[in-house]
Amino acid sequence: MTPIQFTFSSTFILGLAGLAFHRTHLLSALLCLEGMMLSLFIALSLWSLQFNSTNFSASPMLLLAFSACEAGAGLALLVATARTHGTDRLQSLNLLQC
Repeated sequence: MTPIQFTFSSTFILGLAGLAFHRTHLLSALLCLEGMMLSLFIALSLWSLQFNSTNFSASPMLLLAFSACEAGAGLALLVATARTHGTDRLQSLNLLQC
């Protein structure tokens, strides 16, 4: 494994660990998801540049577009949660209650 591959895989694993173990606020969970998506974007971009393949040249931009949509939906949920519950703490949310 090259140092570049190790760097991007470790950033993805750190984002996943932050998402799994540090779930106090919705904003911190969204930031962990964004870190994971950005590490995937950079790794996919470098992978397509490394192999000089034109077949996969559009896939990083597609991933970036999905990441932007995910961020927009996450921020909309964050605003809606903060308005209805007054906080973004995940322990105070009851998903079974309307």
